[in-house]
Order: sequence, then C-alpha cells, then structure tokens
Amino acid sequence: MTIAPQTLDVRPILKAGGEPFPQIMQAIAKLQAGQGLRLLATFKPEPLFAVMKNKGYSHSAKALDGGDWEVIFTPAQSAAPQPPAAASKPGQDDATGWPEPSHKIDNRGLMPPEPMVITMEAVEGMASGEVLECLYDREPLLLYPELQSRGHFAHCDKLGPSEYRVLIRVGAAE
Repeated sequence: MTIAPQTLDVRPILKAGGEPFPQIMQAIAKLQAGQGLRLLATFKPEPLFAVMKNKGYSHSAKALDGGDWEVIFTPAQSAAPQPPAAASKPGQDDATGWPEPSHKIDNRGLMPPEPMVITMEAVEGMASGEVLECLYDREPLLLYPELQSRGHFAHCDKLGPSEYRVLIRVGAAE
C-alpha cells in the first residue's frame, strides 16, 4: 500500500519574509513510515535537498507556473531513523578564540535563496581558519547544515527582533 505524500505549502511564509525550515522539519517528523512530503515553495529549495538526503529522502523537483516550485521528497526504502545531531545546537558552535572576521557581508533585505548563495560563494573563496561575518534579517536555518556538511563552523547571535549576526569559520577543505 502506497501512502500519499503530505502537502506543505510554504509560499505564504516565504512571501511574508519568514523562514519555513522549522515547519518543514515539523512536517517531516509527523510523516507516517514510508510517507513522503510534497513541498510548494517560491524558489527551488536546493539547500534543503542535502538536509533531506541526510534524513534518508530523495527528491524530484519541477517548476510551476509563476516561478513557484513543487518538490516531492520520498523516503528511501531502507531509510532508518537518523540519530540526533551533534551535541551543539545548529549555528551555535563555540566561537571562543576565533580570529576577527576578515570578510563581512550584509545579507539583510534579500529574499531566499539569495543570502545563502552569496554566503556560500564567499565561504568557498576563503582560506581555512578565516572568519566571515554575515548580517541577516532572519536566522539562516538552512545555512547551518550546508556549512556543517562542508566542514565549516557557524555561530549565530540574535541582535534584535529581526537582526542576526552569523560568524562562519572556514574549515579545512576535504
């Protein structure tokens, strides 16, 4: 018996300037064994693909009219529940002893996925051990697993109601 995928439309959240990552993770946690997730977004959520792959899901994506995207995440047949992440909270690596930032980026006022693309391009052009300081108007929750998967570290400080400062320490290249 095939279970129909659960549908989650995050377009209203994105259009309001919000970050839908927590709602996506909540929806995944509520899926039945073998059930997939149908996600509707205002852009192709490529950073989410790696996160979902680590959770045992494959994906298929297609463009919809008006620039929106539909992504179907399907659990792998042998996907076992993933263990909890490392002890530190995503985005809260210990920044004690990090050098002063050598590069700074202001990502405020940009719509996803632009802040992540700009940040990752900057990080990839930096040397191991260098620190990048980024400003955001919402916490970049999808950025943390992407940085971690590439061996980088991140520390986030909330400066105000919609102002976040993220320090990224570039890890060693694999």
